[in-house]
Amino acid sequence: MASWVKVGKTDEVPEGTGKYFDIGGEPIAVFHSDGNFYATSDICTHEEASLSEGELEGEVVECPLHGARFNVRTGEVKSLPAVVKLKTYPVRVVDGSLEVEV
Repeated sequence: MASWVKVGKTDEVPEGTGKYFDIGGEPIAVFHSDGNFYATSDICTHEEASLSEGELEGEVVECPLHGARFNVRTGEVKSLPAVVKLKTYPVRVVDGSLEVEV
């Protein structure tokens, strides 16, 4: 059964960036793009690299290891070498706090 988990405050994830959160042993990246927050698996599907450390351009994050690109809203692969999409999670803002449904 899915549940909402408070991970932090909205001001912890400045516009145009991502931040790593550990939710019960699950590595999650929360991204802030164009006023919206998105959550994905933090691990690139091509190699073991943290996507929250990658560069975010609009809704697309680039893996810092080999340059694979993913849409953080949909998880869709935007460029090789990755071929498997990211797992995504619903995010909501409640009184300035970020909550992720896991």
